[in-house]
Amino acid sequence: MRLLFATTLFPIIIISCNDKFQSENKTPASSLQGTWKLLTGAVIEKGDTTITDYTKGRSFIKIINNSHFAFLMHDLNKEKDSLSGEFSAGGGKYILNGNSYTERLEYCNAREWEDHDFTFTVTINGDTLIQSGVEKIEAEGINRINTEKYIRVKN
Repeated sequence: MRLLFATTLFPIIIISCNDKFQSENKTPASSLQGTWKLLTGAVIEKGDTTITDYTKGRSFIKIINNSHFAFLMHDLNKEKDSLSGEFSAGGGKYILNGNSYTERLEYCNAREWEDHDFTFTVTINGDTLIQSGVEKIEAEGINRINTEKYIRVKN
């Protein structure tokens, strides 16, 4: 009887632990969907790190639905300093596979970025999204690591 109990219970425990492990290491698409405000960005290129605070002088949001993403960024200075007139926008389709998030940039005001795929690892903890990956466009000499920290925009 104990052997029957042990051989029946053991696989159930293993499967339960495995399911829990998989769910903790995968980002459900529904948790990624929404509007996100970029707080900081860190770019590492050719050994140099540049950190940008997106809470000062500019606003950057990313909107993600069930199949597409879009981003919009502009300055908040109303022609008061060197950021004036700064604007960036783009979007396209994405694929989410576990924590691997790949954007296919179909539209971008920087046209040389269009028609490229960028794969990131995404992590969501509460209302915080961290996105990190390599942005590479060989023809433009772009090869850098980009890490961005977002906070979910509440209605």
